[in-house]
Amino acid sequence: MPGSREARIEALRGRIAAIEAGTRTPTPVLPFGDPRIDDRLPGGGLPRAGWHEVVGEGLEGESGASTAAFAALLARPRISKGAVVWVLRRSDLYAPGLVNLGFPVERLVMVRVRDEAEGLSVLEDALATPGVSVAIGEAEAPDLVAGRRLQLACERAGGFGIVLHRRPYGGPARGATGSAAFSRWRVGPAPGRAPPPDSLGGGLGLGPPAWRVALERCRGGRPGAWILEHSEADHGPHPFRVVSELADHDLAQTPPERLRRVG
Repeated sequence: MPGSREARIEALRGRIAAIEAGTRTPTPVLPFGDPRIDDRLPGGGLPRAGWHEVVGEGLEGESGASTAAFAALLARPRISKGAVVWVLRRSDLYAPGLVNLGFPVERLVMVRVRDEAEGLSVLEDALATPGVSVAIGEAEAPDLVAGRRLQLACERAGGFGIVLHRRPYGGPARGATGSAAFSRWRVGPAPGRAPPPDSLGGGLGLGPPAWRVALERCRGGRPGAWILEHSEADHGPHPFRVVSELADHDLAQTPPERLRRVG
């Protein structure tokens, strides 16, 4: 709401984020709605125009399933309107799974590319295109030059970008050569909580998906680690809920019988 207290606070957060992160243009931020995360981000949230990296743990570096779900929810608050472009190396994005996460697949444009260079080029073009609110692309190790081009494209059109680090055809991992991303998140699946008990005293099915998430780097921010789960509760603009904040990367104590493994 223009002129409202919330709008003025959000604009102030954007200016603070730009100063601390060193971006060319002040940009508003989108908070998670939980101070355990927002206090570690400059300006109290992720910038609405910028790109981010999501890295998977273990086999997630090849399958990309858990990281893709996390990226979809990370981007979802930015896609209330406009097109969403997903740049793929393989045609294995599971659209019904995105629907279950509230992702607007009716505005999703999937682009299959031949190699990483072509993928980064398509991702840059998508981020610079008016009307594209979010662009997500797979890449194994974008270099600094490619990263800076992505950031400039975000600033020109106000787009929100995510690069999923993925080796879709396996093979040895290539070392990172540096990054121009605003933030880097390392993500792996976490034990999900059991669903609420039914009338017979036992819950059916699986609980909400959960992730073990580490904010490894953030310009102007501080690292952190949490267990997050998908939640639509009215506690914040992001569809995540903090289950626990991790210290020394240990899970919070939870009775084993209440845990169910989710993919």
